[in-house]
Amino acid sequence: MKAMFIAIAAMFLGAFAHADEARLQQLLQQTVDYQSNEAQLDKARQAAFRSDLAEQQRLLQQAQAKLAAERQRANELKQAFDDNEIALTEKEEALRMQVGNLGEMFGVVRQVANDLQTVLDDSLTKVEVPERRADLAILAEAKELPDLQQLQNLWHTLLQEMTINGQISAFNAEVIGVDGKPVARDVVRIGTFNALTSDGYLAYDSELQQLRELVRQPAVAEQAASYLASSAAVAPLALDPSRGALLTMTLDSPDLAERIEQGAEVGYIIIALGIIGLLLAGWRLLVLLSVGSKLARQQKQPDQPSEDNPLGRILTVHQNLPHNIDSEVLEARMDEAVLRELPALERGQSIIKLFAGIAPLLGLLGTVTGMIATFQAITNFGTGDPKLMAAGISQALITTVLGLIVAIPLLLAHNWVASRSKRLIQVLDEQSAGLMAEVLERQGRG
Repeated sequence: MKAMFIAIAAMFLGAFAHADEARLQQLLQQTVDYQSNEAQLDKARQAAFRSDLAEQQRLLQQAQAKLAAERQRANELKQAFDDNEIALTEKEEALRMQVGNLGEMFGVVRQVANDLQTVLDDSLTKVEVPERRADLAILAEAKELPDLQQLQNLWHTLLQEMTINGQISAFNAEVIGVDGKPVARDVVRIGTFNALTSDGYLAYDSELQQLRELVRQPAVAEQAASYLASSAAVAPLALDPSRGALLTMTLDSPDLAERIEQGAEVGYIIIALGIIGLLLAGWRLLVLLSVGSKLARQQKQPDQPSEDNPLGRILTVHQNLPHNIDSEVLEARMDEAVLRELPALERGQSIIKLFAGIAPLLGLLGTVTGMIATFQAITNFGTGDPKLMAAGISQALITTVLGLIVAIPLLLAHNWVASRSKRLIQVLDEQSAGLMAEVLERQGRG
């Protein structure tokens, strides 16, 4: 049994050993075939590489040839550039030699053209002759020599401006009105100083290059209308030699109404006090003059006392006195009659004097309030812009001036009224004393 089992195992092992040998043979054959194929592929690649190497060498030779050609061309261009530089230097030197003094003239032309353009932009003649023959902007910025025609045009423009500057000419031009609307107006130009219309002076706006009406005419504007209406060879006319600068500065200065407005409420109160005080003083002077006239007529007619004057009323009191009156009673009655007339003669004087004293105090009040406003402006905006402080300072100074302007005439008026009143009172006292003396003398004789 055991032998039979060994025999069977040997049979199985022999069968398995035969199968492995066949597979090994097959594997070996595959290896040989693979090596043969790889060898063929290597030969093909080597053949292709040898063929590409020849092509690369050919391309390399072509590139080297092209590089050599470009280097040769670069050398030729560099040589040409150097030759051109030398030629350009020689030409510039030749040009400089040929130009000579014309180079200096070129600089002068540019400077003159630039200066003339600046003058024309600010000149009144620009309105009448807006286009000039010479193109001054091109000449001022030119990089090359001007030609003969350009020089002639520049000369003509210079001569034209010199001629126009000395002329008085009338023409029609568009004038910007106070409302900002352009209106065609007849304008008379006085050289380069001023332009006039029948309404007064005009201002020249160099930015718009147009004439414009002034918001407010100067005090001598009436001369403009008289000058335009005059047919005489010579007529008076006020001119601004600064070509409108002084005229503009004058108009920027406030007039009387604007200065009064700067005084604000305190200024108006001072002016009101002044007007009331002067009217009161005038009324009192008229009354006292009338009383003085009546009193003078009464002095000429002492036997016919009238009730329309103080002396007449005192004479009436004197006539109504009893004959045997005591001297003290007589003096008291006459004093009473005189004192009764005093309030009417001195009426209004205290008010005038009060106004004359209050006006400077109100001016001082305006000064204080103006300085307060000035310091407030400094606190809010600093001291960088003095115009912001001008309102407060103006109020301070204007109210002070108004206070003095009102106080001085009121003091004079009060003094005048008081002197007139005292003179009349003195006459009444003299007449009263004379009447008392007459009565006492009559009693002494009786």
